[in-house]
Amino acid sequence: MGTHQFRASVQYGDWKGTSAADGSGMIGPHDWLKKQGHMKDGEFLLGVRFFAGGNHVAHKDPVQAEFLLVQRGDHDTVKAMIEAASGPVVVRSVKLDMSFVDFFGIFKRFSVAFSLDGMLDEREYTDPDY
Repeated sequence: MGTHQFRASVQYGDWKGTSAADGSGMIGPHDWLKKQGHMKDGEFLLGVRFFAGGNHVAHKDPVQAEFLLVQRGDHDTVKAMIEAASGPVVVRSVKLDMSFVDFFGIFKRFSVAFSLDGMLDEREYTDPDY
């Protein structure tokens, strides 16, 4: 229990940025959670957090995944509920250890972009041919 800010963070935060993902065409995060018995009927998958740590030159499984679920609703009703909320959004958190391959396998595409201290956030850049 406790209140958390929904944003990526690590111990030192040297690199900051954004991420985006497409759900898999066959088994996306919602379907995977249901199939594995982690999601109740009618729940709505609202957010996903992912953490890999303790890596020193080589990746070590598992990674920690957290899936944030809200009670009954669809995209429009959940969005309206969040916009109307004056305090924290109440979610059910499902925390799982997953292999790197299994976590990324529930997404069709996954993109992460970060820059030192977030200096490039929301900035355009050009790469001229020298």
